[in-house]
Amino acid sequence: MAVQPQFLQIPGVRVMVDNVMYVPNLNAPPEKPYAFVYFITVENESTEQIQIRGRKWIVREADGECTVVEGEGVVGEMPIIQPGENFTYNSYHVIAQRAEAAGALFGKTDGGVLFCARLPQFQMELPES
Repeated sequence: MAVQPQFLQIPGVRVMVDNVMYVPNLNAPPEKPYAFVYFITVENESTEQIQIRGRKWIVREADGECTVVEGEGVVGEMPIIQPGENFTYNSYHVIAQRAEAAGALFGKTDGGVLFCARLPQFQMELPES
């Protein structure tokens, strides 16, 4: 039986949603025509260097459809963030109707501790017609 790694919360490591914007000119498939760009900041106010190594988002649409997005790093990177520094990035989701997203980033400290930093839930509200 495989042992699951234990991810700890590290005091001083926070993930913030800076902005969520509907962007109608982004390419989106007809079945999910609404594109939203979101801006995320990872803040490292701990005493150790950290590296973001993975992510997991859960997007729930109003009809109950649930999409799980997970993978290595963020936006093709595994950023190293020094104490007192931030890492900011943006990405996007396409949806068919109003949705909410939440998730977490996973990483490792310079001392080898595996950690999890939760992303606060955010809303993707459709534009009014």
